[in-house]
Amino acid sequence: MWAGPLIERKRDGGALEPDEWRSLIAAYTAGRVPDYQMSALLMAAFLNGLEPAEVAALTGAMLDSGARLRFDHIRVPCVDKHSTGGVGDKVSLVLAPLVASCGVAVPMISGRALGHTGGTLDKLEAIPGFRTALSPAEIQRQVELLGCAMIGQSADIAPADRKLYALRDATSTVESIPLIAASIMSKKLAEGISGLVLDIKRGSGAFLPDLEDELELARTMIRLGEDHGCRTVALVTAMDRPLGNACGVALETEEAIAALRGEAPADLMEVTYALAAEMLMLGGVARSAPDARAMLEQAIRSGKAASTFRSVVAAQGGNPAVLDDPGLLPQAKEVTTYQAPRAGYVACVAPRVLGKAIVEMGGGRRTMEDAIDASVGFVIAVRPGDAVEAGQPLASIYAGNADTLRLGLSALSRALRLSPEPPAPALPLISHRVSTGGVETLT
Repeated sequence: MWAGPLIERKRDGGALEPDEWRSLIAAYTAGRVPDYQMSALLMAAFLNGLEPAEVAALTGAMLDSGARLRFDHIRVPCVDKHSTGGVGDKVSLVLAPLVASCGVAVPMISGRALGHTGGTLDKLEAIPGFRTALSPAEIQRQVELLGCAMIGQSADIAPADRKLYALRDATSTVESIPLIAASIMSKKLAEGISGLVLDIKRGSGAFLPDLEDELELARTMIRLGEDHGCRTVALVTAMDRPLGNACGVALETEEAIAALRGEAPADLMEVTYALAAEMLMLGGVARSAPDARAMLEQAIRSGKAASTFRSVVAAQGGNPAVLDDPGLLPQAKEVTTYQAPRAGYVACVAPRVLGKAIVEMGGGRRTMEDAIDASVGFVIAVRPGDAVEAGQPLASIYAGNADTLRLGLSALSRALRLSPEPPAPALPLISHRVSTGGVETLT
């Protein structure tokens, strides 16, 4: 296929017809369109946008490029959640087994680290032996048996998106509402789910820091979901500071395990419960948010959620003993604390600075092929607005060697900013709910 005329039209602000998108994506998936031409088209789409009909066609073309899971034969509803990504966001590791333990099946397809944000697959693979590459048949059997599978995007599921995802990361075309929406929804719709809850991150650490862009992304994905018979809602949550305390692959896995035992930072559980409650309501097992919250809290208290995660870990080849001994996770060679250089108030805990530092320390990827050091990262002990004394420990740094330890200390000196006066309030933890009925402001 000769893609030149399509690139020219998109470059000049025109639109591609649905049949052209389908033919283009099919040819690219089959290797008949080279990466350099697709990169040019992605940049044109990034700069000029896509019309709603183009977004729908691109989503459909990527969805049709591979297999689809089917769960319409099982008795429980299937609902999933997706986050647009953040620093310290380990919600998926807690939420999937938690929701499954309450009677809603969760076939969760997740991704790897992208840019300054962490990846759920990397956190799962920090568990010794955990296998995220399952075939569609294996996924379906596990969901039928356990109500939950936590897997990566295989070559069988939306393979066109798999190729485009890597290309967008390499060509700086990630932060595009139409491309983000089509990528996410093609994967999620391939799961065979009847409901989807979106966690749209807001603030300086989000891919789209502007609130209006985030709301537009939510509306776009909701429209795509509803057009395919998948009821979709979104919550807008804060990413102007890390979520929870731990930032870094194994550190976040450890914090997620603690959360399943009921030992988590309050902000992490508040976001987890809010998203999980929406999933239970979409699945029809809870009639209201308070009823759903009560079910979820009981699943944590009783140990049912942790037991479900233990079963998932064992089923996917991981060592379930990690739930009892987090020391089985990768351990950093160098650990030290960062102390407050003076008294004052924590004005900012900059998530993007921390996320980029983790990448520089080896805990993230510059290319999709890079290996990572799962042990590195930070544990932040303070929140914006906290009063601190000179010499007070503000964070711990986990590094692979003395050089990356120094890099981590330098990053913390930039990310943890102090002021003599209390700062303005941080963003609300959960600020908006978006559905087919419109946008609801929650705070």
